[in-house]
Amino acid sequence: MKQLPKGSKKLIHAWAFYDWANSVYSLVISSAIFPIFYGALTIIKDSDGNKISDTVTFLGINFNNDSLISYVTAGAFLVVSFLSPFLSGIADYIGNKKNFLKFFCYLGAISCIGLFWFSLDHLWFGLLCYFLALIGFWSSLVFYNSYLPDVAFPDQQDKASAKGFSLGYIGSVVLLILCLLMILKYEWFGFEDEGLPTRLSFVLTGVWWIGFSQYTYYYLPKGNKKAKLTNDVLFNGFKELKGIWKSIEQNKTLKRYLIAFFVYSMAVQTIMLVATYFGIEELEWGDQDPTTGLIISILLIQLVAVAGATLTSRLAIKFGDIKTLIFINLIWIAICGYAYFITTPIQFYFAAASVGLVMGGIQSLSRSTYSKMLPENALDTASYFSFYDVAEKIGIVIGMSLYGYVAQSTGSVRNAILFLVVFFIAGVILLMRVPKRIIKE
Repeated sequence: MKQLPKGSKKLIHAWAFYDWANSVYSLVISSAIFPIFYGALTIIKDSDGNKISDTVTFLGINFNNDSLISYVTAGAFLVVSFLSPFLSGIADYIGNKKNFLKFFCYLGAISCIGLFWFSLDHLWFGLLCYFLALIGFWSSLVFYNSYLPDVAFPDQQDKASAKGFSLGYIGSVVLLILCLLMILKYEWFGFEDEGLPTRLSFVLTGVWWIGFSQYTYYYLPKGNKKAKLTNDVLFNGFKELKGIWKSIEQNKTLKRYLIAFFVYSMAVQTIMLVATYFGIEELEWGDQDPTTGLIISILLIQLVAVAGATLTSRLAIKFGDIKTLIFINLIWIAICGYAYFITTPIQFYFAAASVGLVMGGIQSLSRSTYSKMLPENALDTASYFSFYDVAEKIGIVIGMSLYGYVAQSTGSVRNAILFLVVFFIAGVILLMRVPKRIIKE
C-alpha cells in the first residue's frame, strides 16, 4: 500500500483511532469492571452482606486486599517510570517504532485476556496479568504519542489530539455498556454462570484492543528515522531528562511549580486509581446492585470531568492559573474529608460528581500551566513534557505505596484516603510559593 502523506485526513484518523482501540483498558480494567471483580473475589461477607474479612494471602504474607493491588499498581508504574526514558529514546531514533507500538499493545491486550483466569487459587498469575497489562498500556502510549508530529502538521495537532480523546471516550463507553449488559442481564446472552460475563469482559477488552488497532497499524508509517539501536540511543532519554532538570533548576518559577505539581499529583492520581476499590469495600449498598452503582458513578465522573475542565479554564482566565490550582486543591481537601464519613451510595455519587468536577480541571490546568512556564525559546518541549510525565508516574508510585501502607497498617482504607489530605495541604503551600509572574497567559 502507498504510504499516506503527512497531514492526510485518513492518516490522522487512523492514528487517532488507536485511542478507540486502547481506551477500553482505562475504563474496563483500570476503573470499572476489574476493580469490582477484584473486590468481590477478595472480600468475604456474611449472609446479610456484612464484611467479614478483606485479607488476601500472597507469597505467604497477609495483605489488606486494597493494599495488595495498590502495591502491584505502584510496582507497575515504577517499571513504566524507568522504561519511559528508554522508550522515548528509541521512539526518537529508531525507524521501526510501529513494531514497538505493536509489541506493547499485544502485551497489554493479551494480559487483559489472561485476567479471565484470575482466581485466589492462582493469585500470582492474575496479578502478573494485571501488572503486565498496565505496563503494556502505558508503554504503548509512548510510541503512539510520538507519532503525532509524524502524521500531522503543527496546525493540525491540537485537533488530531482532541479527535483521539473523543474516539477513546466513545469507544470505551460503548464496550463498557456492552459488558454491563452482559453482567446484569446474563440470561439474555444464554449464560448460566452469572460470574462468566465479568471474566468475558476482560477477554473482550483484549480482543477489542488488538482488533481495532489493526486499522491504525495498516496506515501508520513504519517510522521516519533509520538508526541502529546503540547505547547512545537507549540512554538518550535519560540524558535528555538530566539536561531538562539542569534547565529547570535555573528557572525558579518552573522548579517551584513542578515540585508543587509532583506533591499534589500523588494524591490526585492515587484517588483516581483507588476510588472504585473504596466504593466496593466501604459502602453499604443494601439491596442495590453494587456493580451497577459503581459503574454509574464512573460514567458520572467522566461526564462531569469534561465540564470541570471547561469551567476550570474559564476560572484560570479570570483569576490566574496558580490561584485556580490552589482553589481546586482546597476542594480536593474537602472531598477527602467528606469521603472519610460516607457510607451510602447517594453520598458516594455526590463524592464521585465532585471528584469528576475537579479531576478534569486539575489535570488539564496542571499541564497547560506547565506549558506556559516553559522557556519561550525552548526547542525541546517534548523533552520537558517527558520530564513532566515521568514526575507524574513516580508520584503515582509513591502515592499508591503510601496508600497501601496506611491501609495495611491501620486496617482501614478510610484512614488512607484521609492521609492524602497531607499532600493536598502541602500542594497548596508549595503553590503559594510559586512566583505569580512569568506565566504566559
